[in-house]
Amino acid sequence: MVTSIILGAVVLMLVLILGGYLASIYNQLVSLRKRVNQSKQNIDVVLKQRQDELDKLVDAAQKFLDHEDELLSKITEAREEAERADTPTDQANADDMVRDAMSGFRARFEEYPELKSQENMLQLQERISDLENQISDRREFYNEAATRYNTRIRQFPYNIIANMMNFERRELFTATEDEKEDVDIGEAFA
Repeated sequence: MVTSIILGAVVLMLVLILGGYLASIYNQLVSLRKRVNQSKQNIDVVLKQRQDELDKLVDAAQKFLDHEDELLSKITEAREEAERADTPTDQANADDMVRDAMSGFRARFEEYPELKSQENMLQLQERISDLENQISDRREFYNEAATRYNTRIRQFPYNIIANMMNFERRELFTATEDEKEDVDIGEAFA
């Protein structure tokens, strides 16, 4: 009788310890997934800020560059593409379009002294450059969080809980082919 009570208590204790351990694993996975989601949302916040700044930039430039419809339409098209992007790959491709459009804008900007002298235009350009740096930093943080999460859901014994609870791998931001190409400095100064 006493042995069965002790055996029952030991089994109960082992079940509680195992249950606590499994709950701990699950909670760690949830925490990692939340961190990835939060870092993705942080990227979206800066992308939205950039979209707002681009709207202001286009409005300000429109006054001076009415005859530069092609340039402004490229910026507008790039901005709209960035708004539609939802995966890291789509966002990276849309960012390329925005960067290309902005480099064309900067080149035209240099040709118009009256536009160049507009302090608000300079401030907007600086702000967009700052936002580009923030996007880059937040993507790096996202990739770090996603890599940690992706690694954890594949490690034993986390992978057992991850598979049972449908924890899915997250896509990383990667550089596009255009971003990987060597920069021709001579062309930039031409």
